[in-house]
Amino acid sequence: MAIVAAGNLSLIHPFQHSSHINPICQPLLHRKITSVRCCSNANNQDNRVQRKEKVVIVGAGIAGLATALSLHRLGLRSLVLEQADSLRTGGTSLTLFKNGWRVLDALGVADDLRKEFIEIHELEIQTDKGKVLKSFQLKGEGKSQEARGVERKALLESLAHSMPEDTISFGSCVKTIEQTKNGQINLLLDDGTQILTKILIGCDGVRSVVARWMGFSEPRYVGYCAYRGLAVYPSGQPFAQKVHYIYGKGIRAGYVPITSTKVYWFVCFNSPSPGPKMTDPTILRKEVSQLVREWPRELIQTIENTPDGAILRTPLVDRWLWPIVSPKSTKGGIALAGDAWHPMTPNLGQGGCCALEDSIILARKLKEALDMDEQNNLNVEEALQSYTNERWSRIFPLAIRANIVGALLQWENELICSVRDNIIIPKVAQLEPFLEHTKYDCGLLYTNP
Repeated sequence: MAIVAAGNLSLIHPFQHSSHINPICQPLLHRKITSVRCCSNANNQDNRVQRKEKVVIVGAGIAGLATALSLHRLGLRSLVLEQADSLRTGGTSLTLFKNGWRVLDALGVADDLRKEFIEIHELEIQTDKGKVLKSFQLKGEGKSQEARGVERKALLESLAHSMPEDTISFGSCVKTIEQTKNGQINLLLDDGTQILTKILIGCDGVRSVVARWMGFSEPRYVGYCAYRGLAVYPSGQPFAQKVHYIYGKGIRAGYVPITSTKVYWFVCFNSPSPGPKMTDPTILRKEVSQLVREWPRELIQTIENTPDGAILRTPLVDRWLWPIVSPKSTKGGIALAGDAWHPMTPNLGQGGCCALEDSIILARKLKEALDMDEQNNLNVEEALQSYTNERWSRIFPLAIRANIVGALLQWENELICSVRDNIIIPKVAQLEPFLEHTKYDCGLLYTNP
């Protein structure tokens, strides 16, 4: 038994139709219009656009946008560098539990999302033959529990639209990072732009440039991949407010309604290697349909109702932050958040929630440090170290737990699966221990009344 979540559209460029462009952003506007000339002069130091920012965030995903919004709510400006030309349209849906909703409440975007996405009341587990093993009432685990599937792009839009228009710089890819002798961080973008900053936060996902610069290895493949999709029912989806999990041998699946017309689904399957990257929708649909061809009809129908281009295949990875062994989590005003630092498997539905938690705690500690002494880099470094120390005790055991749960659920042995289906799930399993981590409270954004 586990809680599995997925998984980021286009947004009008932040400088379009704006009559109040911040002067500090004018070089970026000029760069976007004359990108060919700037790129052609990338190796000419005299022609590089130079600018200064107090806080730079790399990556406009969940962690990056939530951190920028948290800082904005505290009165601190940040610049978000996103290498894509718009908010990322990839991804399907993710599950947010009450610890994630606490953060969204603090950021002021939760209520609009609640209006759009269905709250889940029940969880049902069945076999690949359709036999129901057990059902759980989520509200039975405490009326404060809240679980909803949320489209990734809707979450990103809500965060982005709550900030000033000049916060995100699209088409900005970090090429090099270096620390100067005076304690500044010098970023060189691939178009030749140079940015000097005091604080750099890497939120650029599992293939993070910032994490790699800090010495972190690539995330580790865990031995299974996932197909994910978002089915569309124009006349209304037929499912109750319930998560459906289906367990087979070395393969499992699930589906959950997220709106009145959309249903998120996933299929996890064992694979000795991640395999080649595949994006052809015809091939993806054929492969996943073949895996579950004899499974319950409702799952198959959901896959059939998924539009071309809305099916993804991804290898699942994680990173364990071992004490002493792992690289230092901060370095001269540089830190990480979200998947760039602690990618974890989706078996507990906590990847997105933990990224949101990071944003609140990081912004709060930076605000305290900068208020104490804006010119003292030591305060910033101490704040970043305090942030990583606090988050490590949360995310390290959670990443391990998610990994173990996934490994158990990917069992292939027929005898073990029989014990799981006939004894463990129907007679032993309880939901409350699997939701214990959702009780975590990262605190309020503001430290003073």
